[in-house]
Amino acid sequence: MSKAVRIHETGGPEVLKWEDVETEGPGPGEALVRHAAVGLNYIDIYHRSGLYPLPALPAVIGMEGAGIVEAVSEGVEEVTVGDRVAYAAPPPGAYAEKRLISADRLVAVPEGIDDVTAAAMMLKGMTAQYLLRRTHPVKSGETILVHAAAGGVGMILCQWASHLGVRVIGTVGSEAKVEHAKTHGCDYALLYDDGGYVNEIEVITEGRGVDVVYDGVGSETFDSSLKSLSMLGHLVSFGQTSGSVEPVELGLLSAKSATLTRPVLFHYTELRGDLVAAANELFDVVGRGVVRIEVSDTRPLADAAGAHRDLESRLTTGSTVLIP
Repeated sequence: MSKAVRIHETGGPEVLKWEDVETEGPGPGEALVRHAAVGLNYIDIYHRSGLYPLPALPAVIGMEGAGIVEAVSEGVEEVTVGDRVAYAAPPPGAYAEKRLISADRLVAVPEGIDDVTAAAMMLKGMTAQYLLRRTHPVKSGETILVHAAAGGVGMILCQWASHLGVRVIGTVGSEAKVEHAKTHGCDYALLYDDGGYVNEIEVITEGRGVDVVYDGVGSETFDSSLKSLSMLGHLVSFGQTSGSVEPVELGLLSAKSATLTRPVLFHYTELRGDLVAAANELFDVVGRGVVRIEVSDTRPLADAAGAHRDLESRLTTGSTVLIP
């Protein structure tokens, strides 16, 4: 018997319940992981609220964690008992002291990266990796716009892009986050609440616009993201923290011959070789200090409801980690 946070119905943070659960031994291809730390991500809110439906209830949510392998099934070769591992992968189940997971979704955590950092960086960091290296492979000299630049993904993405020689414009939701964004890779940090940042971007880029917009906010920023693009620009809509984007009239893109993409991390890491390559590149930039992983808050996993409230209220910067 171990503890986990489960939901028996979808809804607000109050549906998250800390309770006893049975943990079985690993089945074919599986490993049993004892979590040392669990990452908090916006996709957890989508699962809890029902925006992204779960296969069945009750269910344990959470997509990211780090810990120790306690057992593996016969024939598993990817990991062995005692390995320090981390993951960011479906299916949900990370909000638990222990969980079963397909062994091919686990990656070894190198020395020098502690469990809390690993749990804070996998989903957000591999998201930044595929956005910058695969969805729109940025080139030195390009100018990009990153919404929610002081958030967990934004802070990693902006630092990484700056290292690659990119001029980074970030938007943030409050004055308190402006300097935070500037110290994490942004050349310019603009407030997006007043909508005036589109004009500021036009001034910064001398009327050209940005080569790519990385937009994880969704409905609130989509129109202005399009307006901010350069001719032949690329709008990468990878999240919807403010709500889903309304159906798009394709003719809107023709004004700039723009490209619109809606990518998903787990499609980029479906093949184990791609997963390991993405994780290793992330571990490399963090290990060399190119990207600093900022954990702004750690709290007991049993207080997942409070963590959800803070994340939904946009009170957080960087990453929040839950400790079983």
